[in-house]
Amino acid sequence: MQANLESRGVGVEVEVSVQDIFAELYHESVISAETWQEWCEKWLEILKTELPPADGYELSLRLTDDAEIQELNAQYRNKNQPTDVLAFAALEAEIPQSEEMMLDVPLYLGDLVISVETASRQAQERDHSLQTELAWLAAHGLLHILGWDHPDEDSLTEMLSMQATLLGAIGDRSLLDQITPV
Repeated sequence: MQANLESRGVGVEVEVSVQDIFAELYHESVISAETWQEWCEKWLEILKTELPPADGYELSLRLTDDAEIQELNAQYRNKNQPTDVLAFAALEAEIPQSEEMMLDVPLYLGDLVISVETASRQAQERDHSLQTELAWLAAHGLLHILGWDHPDEDSLTEMLSMQATLLGAIGDRSLLDQITPV
């Protein structure tokens, strides 16, 4: 399944391109493209002070398997092993953007790639649903795209707290009191 959806609501406008290889193979998806769209709209609304000014934003999300994410992890991070989420930012975090620099087209934020296989294992290990794990990983990746990082314990705690806030915004409060590192 590949879907390009445009925002219908007020606030931050975002277009999310979802590529779900599992939906393509099995004709079903854990989370619909429309749901991903709604979640990204809510998350970017919360994070709008960290976004460069633009009329709208674009983001791509690819739900894949361990084999593909391992290839990407080896190619871009020199780690020849599967991982749960990869985030590829399209913008330099330090580039200042002004209202005058706004384009009439959506600003491309970057690409998120999530291994559904790894997410499924982690969901079982952490005793929550696959949907919760996928949302958790997408929120984590989105924060990386926007320049967040966790080189030390304090920044990791801050990032995990924001992830929990983002999940709370979509109605998933299951992780608010059990924040664990990704």
